[in-house]
Amino acid sequence: MNERPQAPGRAARYAIEGIRLGYGDRPVIEGLSTEIPDGSFTAVIGANGCGKSTLLRGLARLLRPTAGRILLDGEPLEGLAPKQIARRVGLLPQSATAPEGIAVRELVGRGRFPHQNAWHVNSRADEAAIEAALRRTDTLELAGRRVAELSGGQRQRVWAAMLLAQETEVLLLDEPTTYLDMAHQIEFLDLFARLNAAGTTIVAVLHDLNQAARYAGHLIALREGAIVAEGSPREVITPENLREIFGLRAVVVEDPETGGPLVVPAASRAG
Repeated sequence: MNERPQAPGRAARYAIEGIRLGYGDRPVIEGLSTEIPDGSFTAVIGANGCGKSTLLRGLARLLRPTAGRILLDGEPLEGLAPKQIARRVGLLPQSATAPEGIAVRELVGRGRFPHQNAWHVNSRADEAAIEAALRRTDTLELAGRRVAELSGGQRQRVWAAMLLAQETEVLLLDEPTTYLDMAHQIEFLDLFARLNAAGTTIVAVLHDLNQAARYAGHLIALREGAIVAEGSPREVITPENLREIFGLRAVVVEDPETGGPLVVPAASRAG
């Protein structure tokens, strides 16, 4: 079930061909093939431990396939230099750790490293990108504070600002709404939706199925390291798929805001 056609009318930003990914001798993903359409907002969904974050790490080349290959814009990811990847792909990891004592503006400025020379001196373009990223993530007022002093939600917004300062064509987001209150979750996802509308390709691991259905046009559902459903939200988010993917009994109704699918879970898990 892992062979999937690309979305009609769109070239593939990523082509994933029969990959095996894992840790040590333990494969988490085995024989997975799919494509990430250029300019798409793709959400990867599935139960804990199914391989969502592992797949994202493979797309960022933090993990290298032990079988198969990943192509970025038709080029094998394995053959690209780290700086080449960093100019094209930005990653917001699930649990990032900032250097001790670093201030917010300095951390956000590190997103500019792929665009700088060996001296890492900020140009006017760098400063403008940093300022814009701080404003877009509502962190400008935090710029002079140390990252360690911030709340979890504030730190998450600062990491997102660093990602935006990197100015890449692809964004990989691993549970981007972690630690955020509801208002900032929606602001965050609205921000990424605007970037996607402007042409940025986004691949996001999302636990909230209703957020995935509302913001993503392309869903990949994983179970035990394999794709069990892929397509539009209407195609993927069905009661039958939810039972298979999550062991969840649920009703799927129409979202009154978007007209897309809205998941209403039953009181208990399926037996």
